[in-house]
Amino acid sequence: MSAKQKFDVHQEITNRIVASIETAGEFRLPWIRSKGGSFARPVNIAPAKPYNGVNILSLWVSALASDYPSNLWGTYRQWRERGAQVRRGEKSSLVVFYKKLDIEQTNEETGETEHGERLMARASHVFNAAQVDNFAAETVAALPDAPTFDRIERAEQFAKATGATIEETGDRACYIPSADLIRMPERRRFTGTETTTPAEGFYSTLCHELVHWSGSKTRLDRDLSGRFGTEAYAVEELIAELGAAFLCSNLAITLEPRADHAQYIANWLKVLKDDKRAIFTAASKASQAANWLIEPSLRAAP
Repeated sequence: MSAKQKFDVHQEITNRIVASIETAGEFRLPWIRSKGGSFARPVNIAPAKPYNGVNILSLWVSALASDYPSNLWGTYRQWRERGAQVRRGEKSSLVVFYKKLDIEQTNEETGETEHGERLMARASHVFNAAQVDNFAAETVAALPDAPTFDRIERAEQFAKATGATIEETGDRACYIPSADLIRMPERRRFTGTETTTPAEGFYSTLCHELVHWSGSKTRLDRDLSGRFGTEAYAVEELIAELGAAFLCSNLAITLEPRADHAQYIANWLKVLKDDKRAIFTAASKASQAANWLIEPSLRAAP
C-alpha cells in the first residue's frame, strides 16, 4: 500500500472475513432429513396418477426450491381425505388441469345449432407430502427413537421467555411470517456433524430462527429492502446466523466459534464482496436482535 492510499477499515475487515469464510468448507445441516429436490415424476395422491406436461416442470421447480424429498402431491382436500393435515403456514404449489365444457353454437351459414367441446384451463393448488402431518412418507435415513442429546435448561427457558410460537415437526427449520411461528425439525433428527454436537445443532438452529422471528414488523421491524434492495434476503440470513452465534455464546451452548457458522455464511459471500459495509450492518442488527431476544430471560432470572 502506497503512503498516499487511505487505509479503508471497512474494506480490510470485510476482506479478512471473506477470506476466513472461504476456507470454512462445505456447510452441512446438523439434522437428518430426506434428500430433497425429488426428480421422480410428480404423482397426485388421490387418483395415484402421474402429472403431465407443464405440471411436471412446475412441481419439479417447487420440489427443488423447497427441498421436498417426495414426489407425491395433493390438494388440501385430497390430503384431508387421506387422513393427513397440511401444516399451518405451508405454501401451495400451482398445477393446471383442463376441464371439458360442452358448448353450443349456431352455424352462421346453415343456422343450425352445433354441439362441441372446449377445454378450459383451471388452476389447482397442491401440497407436497413433506408439507403434511399424519402421512407416512418414505425417508432415506433411519431416525433414532428419541433425541440423542439432553435438554439444556437455560436455553429452553430462554426460548420460552421470548414468547415465540415454536412447533417441532417434520424435517425443515423455518420462520413462517404469515402464521408468525417457528417450525423446527423433530429433536431426534439432530445427530450433529463433524463440527457440532446434536445439542449445539438444535439450539443454534433454534436461535437462527428466533433471530428471523425478531425482525417482524411488530417487533424490531427489520426492513432491509431500502438499504440492500435485492440483496436483502442474503443480509437477513447473515444477521440470523451471526445472531445465532452471539446467542450461543451468551447461553454457553458452545464455548468457541464453530466452523458451521462460517460455512453457512459462505453461502452469502457475494453480498460481502460487493458491499464492504454489509458485514458491519449485519453484525449490528444481529447484536440488536440477540440482545432483544435474551432480555426477557434475564429479567425472569432469580
